[in-house]
This record gives sequence, structure tokens and C-alpha cells, in this order.
Amino acid sequence: MNNKKRAPKKRRGAKIGLAVCMAAAVVLTGVYTFNQYKSNVRKEMEKIEEESQAKIDEFKSADAGNLTEEYAPYNEWENESDTQEDTANSPDTGMDMGTQNAADTDSMNGTETQNTEDGTSGETADTQETAGTGNQINFSENDTLIWPVSGAVLMNYSMDKTVYFSTLDQYKYNPALIIGGAVNDQVISAGKGLVKSIDRTPQLGTTVTVDMGNGYEAIYGQLQNVQVKTGDQVQAKTVLGYLAEPTRYYSVEGCNLYFELRKDGQPIDPTQFLE
Repeated sequence: MNNKKRAPKKRRGAKIGLAVCMAAAVVLTGVYTFNQYKSNVRKEMEKIEEESQAKIDEFKSADAGNLTEEYAPYNEWENESDTQEDTANSPDTGMDMGTQNAADTDSMNGTETQNTEDGTSGETADTQETAGTGNQINFSENDTLIWPVSGAVLMNYSMDKTVYFSTLDQYKYNPALIIGGAVNDQVISAGKGLVKSIDRTPQLGTTVTVDMGNGYEAIYGQLQNVQVKTGDQVQAKTVLGYLAEPTRYYSVEGCNLYFELRKDGQPIDPTQFLE
């Protein structure tokens, strides 16, 4: 009789022990799995951080270096003595640049420069006339420009001292006005001119260069949905395009219009002409 009573108790004890062992195994498996999961997550995060840091380092070193190279013409302003020396020795200033601009304009219009009746070459004239329009482009230092986009100036023109570029985390010379705006804001021509070129660069995105005559050019960068084509005659307030998302070189500054004004190939302060 006692043996019969002991048998069920032993079976119950064995079942309880087995259940405890199974529960312990489940807990240990869960703990191991969770620890393994945490380890995998930690390794993955470390990998992501390393890749992100590598990209940041690459951006600050290699890309910033490329930006400096592409703006090599402006490195001559790094000190005043270099500026004076380069200006004195530059072969691309004065009438030579004006002559080249005239030749480029004639080429874009599909015409050839011809001698006038008095025997002088049409290239010597400072003013240019577009085919079939009769409108001359003859910008001068006494003329004014309108603001090409409505927005606050994020970065001023500065070629006499460096300014801070937030995205690049560097102090650099700035040959243009950086004017804030919103994506799809309308960009208009600041003055009359001829569309000289439409280009795309990593730093400025899509750019439209307008020849305004007498060696003056206006460059509009960070555009999309460009509404003009090379060779088009534009008037002040002609829609050139719309603001795009900023390139990665201006990601911290945000959406903006890059507006540069040049005279004989060299950047000048646009605010001297803007109304």
C-alpha cells in the first residue's frame, strides 16, 4: 500500500523536475538569444557609425578638395599681393575677354562675325545684337539688376576675407551671393542678356550663365526645371527656372540660389548693382 502511494509521488516529482528543466532551458535559450541579438545590434551600429564617419571624413577631405580645385581661379584672392600680381599678369581681362564673349555669342546664334562697311571687325563692338530681335545687350557699371529670387541672404559675397561654410565646416572665399529660398521658388533673370550656357556641377547643381554684354555675366546655380535654352534672349524678370534641393555642399545652409556676377571672367560683388 505504501509502495503504491510512493509511486504517484515519484512520478509527480519527476514531472515537476522535467518541467523545471524545460523552463530553465527555455530561459537560458532566451537569454542567450537576447544576448546574441544585442551583440549583433551593437556590431551593426558600430559598423554603421564607422561607415558614416568614413563618409564624413571623405566629404571633408576629398570632396572639399575637389571644391577647392574647381574654384581654383579664385585662389588668387587668398592674399592681397597675389591678387594684385594676378590681376596685372592676367591675359583674360579687358578687351580680350570682351572679344571672346562676342565670339561666343555669335557662335551660339549660329552666325559668323563679319566686317562692317568701314572695315572694322564686328568683334570690336562692346554691344551685341541677337539675331532677329534687334535688342542689344549692353550692361555697364551704371546699370542696375533686380533680385533674381525673393529670400534672405544666407552668405554674402566675400573675396577680401574668408567666410564660414557650415556644410564644409571650413572658412573659404565666397564669389557669390547665397540667397535663401524654398524648393520650386521661381528664379528670374536679374537683367537683360543672352543665355550663354547651361551646365551641371556637383557643387552648384544645374547652372544657367547669362551674358549681359561688355564682359558682364550672371551665373544662377542650384536650379531645376530650367525654362530657357542656350542662345535664348532673356529680359529682366524672364523665368529661368526653379530652385532645387541644395547640393550636398550646401546641405546645412539649405535650399538657396547661388548668384554670381562676373566682369571679364572675374567675380564682382552683385550687391553693387542690385536694386
